[in-house]
Amino acid sequence: MTITQLQYVLAVAEHKNFTLAAEKCFVTQPTLSMQIQKIEEELNILIFDRSKKPIQLTDIGQKIVNQAKNIVNEADRIKDIVEQQKGFIGGEFRLGIIPTIMPTLLPMFLNNFIKKYPKVKLLIEELNTDEIIIKLKNGHLDAAIAATPLEDEKIKEIVLYFEPFVAYIPEHHASFQKEEIEIADLNINEILLLQDGHCFRDGILNLCKNGTDIDQNNFQIQSGSFETLIKLADEGLGTTLLPYLHTLDLKDSDKLKLRNFKEPKPAREVSLIYPKSELKMQIIDALRSTIAGVVKGAIVFQNVQIVSPLQKK
Repeated sequence: MTITQLQYVLAVAEHKNFTLAAEKCFVTQPTLSMQIQKIEEELNILIFDRSKKPIQLTDIGQKIVNQAKNIVNEADRIKDIVEQQKGFIGGEFRLGIIPTIMPTLLPMFLNNFIKKYPKVKLLIEELNTDEIIIKLKNGHLDAAIAATPLEDEKIKEIVLYFEPFVAYIPEHHASFQKEEIEIADLNINEILLLQDGHCFRDGILNLCKNGTDIDQNNFQIQSGSFETLIKLADEGLGTTLLPYLHTLDLKDSDKLKLRNFKEPKPAREVSLIYPKSELKMQIIDALRSTIAGVVKGAIVFQNVQIVSPLQKK
């Protein structure tokens, strides 16, 4: 069997379709099918149950796929070792970033990074955390920037910074007169939230669940952007919470409505995450150092209470 054959097996296992897998591998469908048939004949087993739609792995096929992932990763590691030995920092690097971090953090470091490492071709995708985890595990991302901890044994995390939650409270609200607020001041049933799928939304729910019962009927107004939530709050429809970096670009009139939490400030932990295979570590380290260099002046908070992004049952 060959590494290429194993890559074909992994593609079919992921896409559950020979034609789509062939397209992703840039070969014809007959070529891919023939190579998979060869490995099945060599092992004298069936990896896929072709009678089912979509195609399913057989029991032994699932075990082979699990091992094939390890073998393909280790083969990629050989190239990685050579590049590290040569001190080469370049090539294609696929990076995922969650939506509530992308618009504020990316402009802070991207220009510095591409100037310092011109041989790296960054392919950046905006993805939610669940999509990132799946793509990291399937080898479709090299690393990502997300809120942590994720408590996933197959993913490693390097903490980049801690970003406090900041309340946006319009003038008509009772807490507007306070210079600082506490978690107890929040009423979860009047907080405007991002849509499902955003880990920042889950962080707010985790932050507030300890103090107030949640009336699910009040969660009808949900948006995909902080800008919309701010406008809704100004219209008297509630309050909202924002990540600290997002508040830096607000208009001066809107900044007057921001209220910080008393210490320890509730905050999210933002990390660079990557698979345990630790491929392309030279680029991951370059990203880490570049981001650390630009955020240390903007994010200086230490006395914080980390709010988990994981949904509580």
